[in-house]
Amino acid sequence: MTLASARHILVDNEAQCLELKQRIAAGEDFAEIAKQYSSCPSGQDGGELGEFGPGMMVPEFDKVVFSAPLNEVQGPVQTQFGYHLLEVTNRVD
Repeated sequence: MTLASARHILVDNEAQCLELKQRIAAGEDFAEIAKQYSSCPSGQDGGELGEFGPGMMVPEFDKVVFSAPLNEVQGPVQTQFGYHLLEVTNRVD
């Protein structure tokens, strides 16, 4: 089974999500932004979600996590929880 590790930042709106993505692209630290802005409890861990397999997260996550290049910030990804920035940190087939 394929396993992936990822981290994310969850915010309420797309505009804030895009702003944070630009800040990360400009060199700000993903983990620090997650600690400051993410509304998910994982934000306190820099957005780390740990290791998981297909079907363990919402479908919108799976679509990105199991296809996106490693170590590139993806998003905004909209789910029922809000808007996410996702970064796949590892994937093993």
